[in-house]
Amino acid sequence: MLDSLPTPPPQGWDTIKLGEIGKICMCKRIMKHETNESGGIPFYKIGTFGGKADSYISQDLYENYKAKYPYPKQGQILISAAGTLGKSIIFNGEDSYFQDSNIVWIDNNQNKALDRFLYLLYTNVIDWRRAGTKGGIIERLYNNNIKAIKIPLPPLEEQEKIINAIENIESKTSLLESNLSQLDSKKSKVLQDFL
Repeated sequence: MLDSLPTPPPQGWDTIKLGEIGKICMCKRIMKHETNESGGIPFYKIGTFGGKADSYISQDLYENYKAKYPYPKQGQILISAAGTLGKSIIFNGEDSYFQDSNIVWIDNNQNKALDRFLYLLYTNVIDWRRAGTKGGIIERLYNNNIKAIKIPLPPLEEQEKIINAIENIESKTSLLESNLSQLDSKKSKVLQDFL
């Protein structure tokens, strides 16, 4: 599994700033009066990002804004730029809308950086809090902060090998956690049945 990982060159992988792999994008601003709590297209804010939406916008507004303004592509990585800095979610392509400036993504050049590789960096390597602002009521990542973050950037073939190795480890970890949970349940049942 780990033997399939590429060996970095002696000087390490080339580094690049996130701002060099693509443009930072966000959805068009949605005003409070354009939302409702009963139904339509889910509208995610920093408090519901990665969970269940508690606010919605109309289908018409969604279609209009999606056609006219930046909107993430399936597989791109959405990043929380406020509150839980750097919380990263892979966009699944389902109809949904995201709070401007608080949830952003990089429209990255897939010939430089693969979305899945960026996700691994976002969730395991980058120290988002260090890049954020301090001293305000809520910590924030401004576009310039995000653009300036440096990341290691192996060639695409090496990125793919790293992705495959890590996904293999995650799959095995998930299986082990499932087995552990089943064994814990069996242990509890044995103790309850015999004591």
